Amino acid sequence: MKWTMIATWRMAIEGITEASKDLEKGCFSGNAIEKAIKMVEDFPYYKSVGYGGLPNEKCQVELDAAYMDGDTLSIGAIGGITDFKNPISIAKKLSEERFNCFLVGLGANEYAQKEGFERVNMLTDRAKRHYQKRIRETIDKGLSPYAGHDTVGMIAIDKNGKMAAGTSTSGLFMKKKGRVGDSPVSGSGFYVDSEIGGASATGLGEDLMKGCISYEIVRLMKEGLHPQQAADKAVLELNEKLIKRRGKSGDISIVALNNKGEWGVATNIEGFTFSVVSEDEHPTVYLCNKINNGQTTYDVATKEWLEAYEKRIKSPITFD
Repeated sequence: MKWTMIATWRMAIEGITEASKDLEKGCFSGNAIEKAIKMVEDFPYYKSVGYGGLPNEKCQVELDAAYMDGDTLSIGAIGGITDFKNPISIAKKLSEERFNCFLVGLGANEYAQKEGFERVNMLTDRAKRHYQKRIRETIDKGLSPYAGHDTVGMIAIDKNGKMAAGTSTSGLFMKKKGRVGDSPVSGSGFYVDSEIGGASATGLGEDLMKGCISYEIVRLMKEGLHPQQAADKAVLELNEKLIKRRGKSGDISIVALNNKGEWGVATNIEGFTFSVVSEDEHPTVYLCNKINNGQTTYDVATKEWLEAYEKRIKSPITFD
């Protein structure tokens, strides 16, 4: 069986690169998912996930995460957890529970403390400056306070054909306290079945949940569609439905992987990036073009783009 990992966004590339070494040795896909997402969570410059994640309207960092085992269909999920490191590990631990596998807020915090997970203040000085700048932009320029919602989502298949999926996010920037989006919701932010494949979503959770889009992609793959066909079809149909019913559609981006190691992506925005590594492909970042004529196209990120990205995410936060 050919092992493969695919993930949303450029921010996943370091994590899947490290995790790919384990997959090459024959390790379990679920452990690879956890390792890769933890690296994203721990890097303070990735401002939509984990440590340094963007805060809610009260300037508190509330984190959501989920994990799913494609063999057993076991799911663990947390929503609105605060001051605990590596929410993906907490979600993965929860997937071992027969009951109470989705915990939120205080209940999630109490579970994490009981299980001995590390407490850390996840709000960094840099994230505070992002918050202060957005407050000023909202008042002075009329910009939306809700810009910024990049979930890291991954699906992997190992040499034994076992599949797993995981997500982690700080959610919508300046969201209402207690708001939970699609990321930890099974079928919306993620879904995986080792007999078929898996998918993970990023974008505006309130709209992604309206289409249960990750499950829909897996359902289409079960009918025989290639992951690329399934992703394009699901994104296009949900985007059109939202525009028809509600007048507009939020950001919708998807990565998908089947149990053959074949992958696909789809997006209704410009600027979506994703990361892939497999037995046949070195760790690679791709830039997507908005879906057009029913199909999403993409290109390998250039060295210049990657260098500009690195500079941009680490640049000082200034106030006009």
